[in-house]
Amino acid sequence: MSMKILVTGGAGFIGSNLCTNLIEKKHNVKILDDLSTGLKQNLPVDTEFIEGTILDKDLVSSIIKDCDAIVHLAARGSVPRSIRNPKATHDINATGTQIILECAREVNCHVIFSSSSSVYGLNTALPKNEGMVLKPATPYAASKMAGEGLALSYALSYGLPVTVLRFFNVFGPKQRADHEYAAVIPKWINKCINGEEIQVFGDGSQTRDFTYVDSVNNVIIDSLEIPIIHPEPINLAFGNKISLNQVINLLRVQFPKLKVKFEKNRPGDIMHSENNPELIDSLFGTTNHLIFEECLNKTVNWMIKN
Repeated sequence: MSMKILVTGGAGFIGSNLCTNLIEKKHNVKILDDLSTGLKQNLPVDTEFIEGTILDKDLVSSIIKDCDAIVHLAARGSVPRSIRNPKATHDINATGTQIILECAREVNCHVIFSSSSSVYGLNTALPKNEGMVLKPATPYAASKMAGEGLALSYALSYGLPVTVLRFFNVFGPKQRADHEYAAVIPKWINKCINGEEIQVFGDGSQTRDFTYVDSVNNVIIDSLEIPIIHPEPINLAFGNKISLNQVINLLRVQFPKLKVKFEKNRPGDIMHSENNPELIDSLFGTTNHLIFEECLNKTVNWMIKN
């Protein structure tokens, strides 16, 4: 059945891929984005685009009125950026989320909130599971934990249908590489394409549970269509414990002249990240487990062409 869906941050990397997939499934899609990091050229055709901020409650309320669901992806990303300007991060990620939830409450529509594995912070136990204690170590992580708490509190207090998904190091086509706070995979691929040296903060033994954007969006769409409402956050990652050195070695297959410079660790960076996918598999099945090397190659090929 066709749904009317608002995607906040829909001009961004994950959002624009999601909107394309939603349109393919015949859903009616609206996009709200302030274009602070999203790009107009990412916008798929057959969507209604509204340029604006989630901090504008009147605007958000007017957009949501006829929607069946909201996928709330709009956020101020980056750990280093949050350390430099914690208030701006809090305003968008916490206050902005509260505004989205309050407007959604007016029409009782399903809200999918995108959180982050960074909420685990100083809790170094591996693999991660949803029952672990959260120890956010940065303003960004704290703002995402606040968003989770707000979403779940609206579910309990007002009966708002909510799904909280914790993203782990998502990568894939359309991810920007051209700014200071770009994620590691697009940044490195871009430098490889241009024959530039890549930087590694630490010795490269750090691990991440890299998750391909198609897997993320398949889970989001299932959350909308089935729908799946869950009383606790769901970790959206599949146990891919990949070291940065492994990523470098895979990139060297396509870029044999790759040069690497190792730098000291950055404040707020965690050493290892890996999810136990037991809960997400029980809710969504195991079809979203994809092979990292194949997904990395797809991303490289897309970036070369674009």
